[in-house]
Amino acid sequence: MTADSAPAASAANGDGGGELLLRAEHVKKYFPIRTGVLQREVARVHAVDDVSIDLRAGETLGLVGESGCGKSTLARCIARLFPLTGGSVVFEGQDISRLSRRKLRPVRRELQLVFQDPYASLNPRKRVGEILSGPLRIHHYGNRGAIKRRVRELLELVGLSPEHINRYPHEFSGGQRQRIGVARALALHPKLIIADEPVSALDVSIRAQVINLLDDLQDELHLTYIFIAHDLGVVRHVSDRIAVMYLGKIVEVSPAEELYQRPVHPYTEALLSAVPIPDPDLSDRRAQIVLEGDVPSPILPPWGCRFHPRCRYATKICAEQEPPLTGYGSDGHLAACHHPLNIDPPAAPAVAADTPPAAVADVPAEETP
Repeated sequence: MTADSAPAASAANGDGGGELLLRAEHVKKYFPIRTGVLQREVARVHAVDDVSIDLRAGETLGLVGESGCGKSTLARCIARLFPLTGGSVVFEGQDISRLSRRKLRPVRRELQLVFQDPYASLNPRKRVGEILSGPLRIHHYGNRGAIKRRVRELLELVGLSPEHINRYPHEFSGGQRQRIGVARALALHPKLIIADEPVSALDVSIRAQVINLLDDLQDELHLTYIFIAHDLGVVRHVSDRIAVMYLGKIVEVSPAEELYQRPVHPYTEALLSAVPIPDPDLSDRRAQIVLEGDVPSPILPPWGCRFHPRCRYATKICAEQEPPLTGYGSDGHLAACHHPLNIDPPAAPAVAADTPPAAVADVPAEETP
């Protein structure tokens, strides 16, 4: 997101009825590449590059994109597990992007993560009771009896039996382990939970159980979610709004249902064309869009629009100018594209002066899912 588009994005992002809970502005996270005996920096990986999002209380924001686009890195920047290279994160009116570890401790009570891999996120040497009581002890929740009661409450809350308190993680299935991860995130009554691909490592039947659990907990405990996934089919059922990332940038933000009915960015269109459709007749009639080429390197991202090397609508201007996030409609639908799709009335594509009109006029119209 460019500086010029920030006002439009701030006005359009998170227009729900709840109070503004989180605002990330121009967040950047670059990882240095060092070499030699002196470990001199020779390049940087642009994992997250100028991203701004707003989140309101009670809302679920889906964050989607292919592997390596920066979703998990952005989540860790918001949770301050990674220091920011640039930008700011404001949580409940407080700028937490530069706080020390000690000053961050009370913030961590309100902002928790559910990690992707339930097999790696739990300490195999600790029993479930120790895992769940750890955050309670660190934050001085109460005496031993109060902590023990809270641990049993958490197990019951996520659908596990209190008798599981003395078992080790290896004695549970993948879905049960993820429930333990959710219970740990809920231990201190947080307001925001960042779920980093919480169901991608689970079987299909177990995914539905965990998603339903998260949905029920949101209604019961008035939680706010950032739900990260690369599967648009999963995100559709849990999100109020969806943000699409590509190579460290937000390329489209939209209310969930509208994104599926009227994608504006060509990358979103391509992602939606790959979502499985249960009806075989509809699936056969739909034209799947296959992106050509590989994802560019985040070390040297392309000039202009980062998607242009793989975009079938790209013209010269796409390689020269980075498109700002622009509003399409009054419902907070934003997209960063010089040639937006599904615009009513149709928007004339921006074409460089020396580009023949036929370069755009001859582009075939694609059927959107």
